[in-house]
Amino acid sequence: MKRKTFILIALMVIMLLMLSACAPGDGKATANHPAGFFWGIWHGWIAPVTLIIGLFNKSIRIYEVFNTGWWYDFGYYMAIISGFGGLSLIRKKKKGS
Repeated sequence: MKRKTFILIALMVIMLLMLSACAPGDGKATANHPAGFFWGIWHGWIAPVTLIIGLFNKSIRIYEVFNTGWWYDFGYYMAIISGFGGLSLIRKKKKGS
């Protein structure tokens, strides 16, 4: 295995572990301290990763049960539809169109 490939795989595993540390349903949010708007954005961004982790760990969910309601939902949905930079109010036109 090439050194470059090994480093790439190692970085991907480290990133996966780091992302799973802030997954919904991990016990950080409670009824007294629910997840808010910014946690909704974060949970929306990492939803694909937490979906895979949730297959192996039944306590991890893709959506935080203890949340602030509408604002959490808004942040979550905004992150899901936008991805990383996909939501843009100004689109550049391709040259030649």
